[in-house]
Amino acid sequence: MTDRPLIFLDVDGPLIPLRARPGTPPGPPAPDASGHPLIHRLDPADGPRLQALGGDLVWATTWMDTANELLAPRLGLPRLPVVAFGDDDNTSHGGLHWKTATIIDWARGRPFVWLDDELTGTDRHFIADHHPGPALAHRVDGHLGLTGEDYRQVAAWLRT
Repeated sequence: MTDRPLIFLDVDGPLIPLRARPGTPPGPPAPDASGHPLIHRLDPADGPRLQALGGDLVWATTWMDTANELLAPRLGLPRLPVVAFGDDDNTSHGGLHWKTATIIDWARGRPFVWLDDELTGTDRHFIADHHPGPALAHRVDGHLGLTGEDYRQVAAWLRT
């Protein structure tokens, strides 16, 4: 067991924003060999910024291991562990995000940060009631992706 917190990463929204990043040239991007139409929205600087937070990074995304194949190299990240979500996990229950219970189970009591664009107060309350360790469920604006302010807030929480 390590003292380092886990940092669970969603992809669509936090790492691949739903809108073009500021400063992106207008018009359609050049085709990408991956075939993913929005992969050009990845910011390669996110990899080093995530690593600098000092936690153990974990993919928590429907991309599953494809995140290691397509995204990790573009972000300068090593191969990361992947939370395995079951096929029946894709439905919310009572406003609870479909990933929440699986993430709590995966953490096994370790402190964690979860970066996702679909988190709500329902998830935060559920985590507080069911996870014995410290946890930050940080909602990222999916239209913007991770910003400097997101990194500042997460880093401040990790220092406490």
